[in-house]
Amino acid sequence: MTTTTERIRVMVAKPGLDGHDRGAKVIARALRDAGVEVVYTGLHQTPRQIVDAALQEDVHGIGLSILSGAHLTLFAEVLALLREADAEDITVFGGGIVPDADIPVLRDLGVAAVFTPGTPTRDIVAWVAGHVGPALAATPSGSG
Repeated sequence: MTTTTERIRVMVAKPGLDGHDRGAKVIARALRDAGVEVVYTGLHQTPRQIVDAALQEDVHGIGLSILSGAHLTLFAEVLALLREADAEDITVFGGGIVPDADIPVLRDLGVAAVFTPGTPTRDIVAWVAGHVGPALAATPSGSG
């Protein structure tokens, strides 16, 4: 039985060859400070490593941070691997350098939200609180 006190568990992941993790660490810290359990994967993770770790850690959400421009390919692969693992209940969201024109494409692929540079951390924390894991279970029909 899920209780209302269940904490949201989010994995913050850096897929691909992108070596800049300051933004990911800032988001991880903001989520942690807000009471979210955060698992940080570190740099240079493959989509397979990210999904395997998400399943092992039993997370409710995966926040992908990317600055390299490979977001369409890497996000799509993470989503495909989650489908293969029958783990589509894990909410995938992302952030980083993503051109405005690519955001609807990512949304169509199944990315729940995309946060670009300059998004206040409080907005990301509030979105996670309302759209990931236990928050979804507490809303009628899972919509938030």
